[in-house]
Amino acid sequence: MIEHGLKVKVAPSILSSDFTKMAESLDAIKSWGADWVHCDVMDGMFVPNITFGQQMIRDFRKHSDMFLDVHLMVQAPERYIDEFIDAGANLITVHQEATTHLHRTILQIKDKGVKCGVAINPATSIYTLEDVLPDIDMVLLMSCDPGFGGQPFIPYALNKAPKLREMMGDRQIDIEVDGGVSEKNIDQILAAGINCIVAGSALFKSPDPVRTCEILRNGNR
Repeated sequence: MIEHGLKVKVAPSILSSDFTKMAESLDAIKSWGADWVHCDVMDGMFVPNITFGQQMIRDFRKHSDMFLDVHLMVQAPERYIDEFIDAGANLITVHQEATTHLHRTILQIKDKGVKCGVAINPATSIYTLEDVLPDIDMVLLMSCDPGFGGQPFIPYALNKAPKLREMMGDRQIDIEVDGGVSEKNIDQILAAGINCIVAGSALFKSPDPVRTCEILRNGNR
């Protein structure tokens, strides 16, 4: 296990829930003992799917006090950041590949007092983030190609985490993984130094999501 001194957090992806029962899903996520709610916002341009937008985040916030981890899979996300912050997002993650002026976009988030993450797709090098690491709170490593839930895990995404930890030096920040996470690969994920675990199908289809949440946090013991 790589030492990073950070709490392991579990963030169920509400994209895997029944959209007609969102309130019940938020309550369930809290009852499982999860730490965050991962909210996948897709625009049909940066990724080939459309999910939900600012109003859904606003409704989540009205219903729940849980930490809202908002992942913008959106082209030119700077157009919408202020609206998502006003809706109640606690952390906003943008894609390195989706914004032309990444540093400016990061400052737009941070200047509003909200945590900022930057995501990279499986084929994107971690070295594209080297200069912005001091300014962000989290790196999201996509372990599937973004756009759909329920995709298989891409193992080479894990190779990026130890290198990122080395690049961070003394300032260790959260590293999140999203895509194909399950009880079967969680030990490898945690061993790589990743401490924020996004899981959709693994939790929403689990016969015992409380137990699954515990395994995703601590591994198979």
